[in-house]
Amino acid sequence: MKLFVEPPKVYLHRDFVDFRKSINGLAAIVETDMALPLMSGALFVFCNKGKDKLKILFWDKTGFALWYKRLEKNKFKWPSKLSSPTYSLSEQQLDWLLSGYDVVGHQAITFESVVL
Repeated sequence: MKLFVEPPKVYLHRDFVDFRKSINGLAAIVETDMALPLMSGALFVFCNKGKDKLKILFWDKTGFALWYKRLEKNKFKWPSKLSSPTYSLSEQQLDWLLSGYDVVGHQAITFESVVL
């Protein structure tokens, strides 16, 4: 089932969020911490410290909606070691995250020389 069909953007908030926050608290994080346009139609993805719950905040042209998912036995592969506090995901990466896959994968590394 496709819940979010062609969202304009998907943003992941890297840091864990207190899940007592609801729409107003998460909207404040989008505006202050992420500095992103709240009513753009983009999806904003948040995770709790235990990595077993996700919230997705979005504006659907008539008001805010909040989607919530709780895993019973597993944890989301949350990319908490990113250098940026906000990470942009593709729609496919969001599907991977919701399905339990790592959305970031291996990070590129560079070498000045391969000879040690």
